[in-house]
Amino acid sequence: MMFIRIPSAAATRTVRATALLFVVLVFPLLSPLAWSQQPDTPGSPGTEASASVPQQVPQEPGSISGKIVDQSGITIAGAVVKLTHEGESSGPEVTSDEDGLFAFSRVAPGTFQLTITFPNLTPQTFSGTLLSRQAYVTPLIMLVIPTQVTEVHVGLPPEELATVQVKEQEKQRVLGLVPNFYVSYVPNAAPLRPKHKFELAWKSASDPITLVGVGVLAGSYQAADRWGAYGQGMEGYAKRYGATYVDVFAATFIGGAVLPSVLKQDPRYFYKGTGSKRSRILYALASSVMCKGDNGRWQPNYSNVLGSFAAGGLANLYIPANDRHGGNFVVSSALIRLGETSLAGVLQEFVFSKLTREKSSQRASLNTTP
Repeated sequence: MMFIRIPSAAATRTVRATALLFVVLVFPLLSPLAWSQQPDTPGSPGTEASASVPQQVPQEPGSISGKIVDQSGITIAGAVVKLTHEGESSGPEVTSDEDGLFAFSRVAPGTFQLTITFPNLTPQTFSGTLLSRQAYVTPLIMLVIPTQVTEVHVGLPPEELATVQVKEQEKQRVLGLVPNFYVSYVPNAAPLRPKHKFELAWKSASDPITLVGVGVLAGSYQAADRWGAYGQGMEGYAKRYGATYVDVFAATFIGGAVLPSVLKQDPRYFYKGTGSKRSRILYALASSVMCKGDNGRWQPNYSNVLGSFAAGGLANLYIPANDRHGGNFVVSSALIRLGETSLAGVLQEFVFSKLTREKSSQRASLNTTP
């Protein structure tokens, strides 16, 4: 028979006391060892200490460039462009060139602001952020006429405004020398009265540069022995000069003053300056057969077409008989004049506008008219 011995109460107390003594004295010594053997977890102090510190990439300077135009699309030369960085009140300045272009080099990266000014036009500002080694190109910057100036223009009588505009057109010269009176850089220019049209025609026909140009043309005719019946020497040159000047005078007055006054058409070329290159070329080529009427609407250019035929018919009366060919001469002369008008339109649209600096003076004068 098997007996189970039940420990006494004293023995039980002895076991409990021994266990408690083990927990109090031995377990604290084992705990640091256990913690030291635990793997490092992300975010633990040991991991952070061993992580590598990223290095900063050095910032290098860049550049800022752009183009400045007015509200009609004409490039503005001489506009002042000031560059400032965030927190700065002063900075470098440059001026736009004849193509309206400006540029800043070796600009520190960061937020910047451009302030653009030009006399009689509203200042503009542009802000952006330049990155390291970036070639930053701004959008097209447009300077406009102040609002109060436009309100003054509305109050001017049309005839008075047309007189002011014609006077300013008479100052327009290519390279400051060659007359460029028959072009308007104001798209909504006031309609011309007959006196304005005859004034432009006379100013153009009597200009000293026109007289010199006629002399050069007459000299080339004599060198090529055109109109041979006039002969050579000073007498032959004088006859050729007279015939050439009558040709220029008649074409200018008939096509630029007489017929435009009768038919109520504007003899000027209105500079477009905006749109695609193709649209501007087509617009310029059509200037020989299309024009703006005194009512502001586009219509067939009867003045230029009929004026070209009239000038050819008149020339057929005074050139030497040996060089007259009747109707063929008149038709060929008229077609040549129409072709010259189209070519002049293309030059006005793409070349002369850049070489005629007085157009800025025209704009400024109109803005200050009381």
